Amino acid sequence: MNWRNISLWMDQLDDPLQARPSLQHDIQADVAIIGAGYTGLWTAYYLKRQAPQLRVVIVEAETAGFGASGRNGGWLMGNLLGEDRLMASLPANERKASFDLLHAIPDEVAEVVAREGIDCDLRKGGVLYCAARYPEQEVRLRDYLEHLRELGLGEDDYRWLSPSELAAQLRVTNAYGALYSPHCATIQPARLVRGLARSVEDMGVELYELSPVIDWQPGQVRTAQARVTADWVVPAIEGYAATLSPLGHYQLPVQSLIVATEPLPTDIWAGIGLERGQAFSEFSRQVTYGQRSRDDRLIFGARGGYRFGGRLRSDFNLTEEELGLRRYLMGEIFPQLRNVRFSHSWGGNLGMARCFQPHMLRDSRNRIALSGGYGGEGVGASNLGGRTLADLILGRDSELLRQPWVLSDSPISRLRRWEPEPCRWLGYNAIIRSFVHEDEVLANPRSPAWRRRLAQALAARMESLMG
Repeated sequence: MNWRNISLWMDQLDDPLQARPSLQHDIQADVAIIGAGYTGLWTAYYLKRQAPQLRVVIVEAETAGFGASGRNGGWLMGNLLGEDRLMASLPANERKASFDLLHAIPDEVAEVVAREGIDCDLRKGGVLYCAARYPEQEVRLRDYLEHLRELGLGEDDYRWLSPSELAAQLRVTNAYGALYSPHCATIQPARLVRGLARSVEDMGVELYELSPVIDWQPGQVRTAQARVTADWVVPAIEGYAATLSPLGHYQLPVQSLIVATEPLPTDIWAGIGLERGQAFSEFSRQVTYGQRSRDDRLIFGARGGYRFGGRLRSDFNLTEEELGLRRYLMGEIFPQLRNVRFSHSWGGNLGMARCFQPHMLRDSRNRIALSGGYGGEGVGASNLGGRTLADLILGRDSELLRQPWVLSDSPISRLRRWEPEPCRWLGYNAIIRSFVHEDEVLANPRSPAWRRRLAQALAARMESLMG
């Protein structure tokens, strides 16, 4: 199986990418984990760190890193999707403690990769949220900064950069300013997930690949050849929740699509910046994001799509239209790259929870532990999820469990369900179309003021419906 075609990241591996043995015989374990992506591997790692006597078994349908863990944009964020809404009602001291916990995620991962000798190009250069292309972005970004200040986050967490200050780190066309946060690192994500897989095996975790789960229930996971009976089951499948009922009611697969340029020469990078491994995002609802790889490629992604019925996408050969949108957006930000060659293009399925609300849950009655709904921010959030699930399973009392995204003793059915089709498909596409329309109107300097206001109001209204 040519797993190197999954993404640039998998293509760059020195790993021979040979499959581990599949599950052939029934076994008994303390914890059975479905999926060898970040969530499953981090959960196994922290379980074995705290309770090395446990028998932990992971079953993976393909190979470690086949899913979003080997396909993402490489942002290791000290954030959680929707964190501001989740923490808004907390007392100020508790809210600060929760933010501190999130902001420490990149440092926690850095500590682990140093301890385990995992070379994943981790560089903590922070993140730049840029207002560029049209002035309305600056207004929205300054409003967002004011909101962060109201939550108690200060200059050490988010700092406004003038256009000249931004240019010292990143040079984009028509910059109006940016927000800089230090709480983000960039990585080579496939090297992290493959390194974690080797590390947990060294700790005694049993990892079976090419073993797709065909049925699961409390205390049992079954593949076509054998089954694992366990005290605890952890379905760590994120964007693939639709494959294991009833999880598909609570997490929908949506796609994010990414391109990578060929390695760019020194003079081009001298005109762009990003010398310290910073992540960057243009502050539009198109959700563009990127980083400079270790081998001097520009990695650039943008919002993907949703398929009717929550169907997974397996073919990530990007269409001309999909490539064209990313080329257009990248060229608007970096005109010198309008004609650059893309060496790789790829995408992945990620999990989106209703109301954009990630969850970390222990169903004590059915002995199920679940973390997911990261909404495209799972590289860092999965580390937090793995630590949290380990404490939930072990019954430890820790700060991790006293967070508003943790449901310590709740059935899965407590999670909010997505609406039935065709409501989901119609709603998603209407929302995305409003974002595209807004971007087209605002990016055109000849658009009259009334039309600009109308496009923004419609997109803002549609965005509110997603939450």
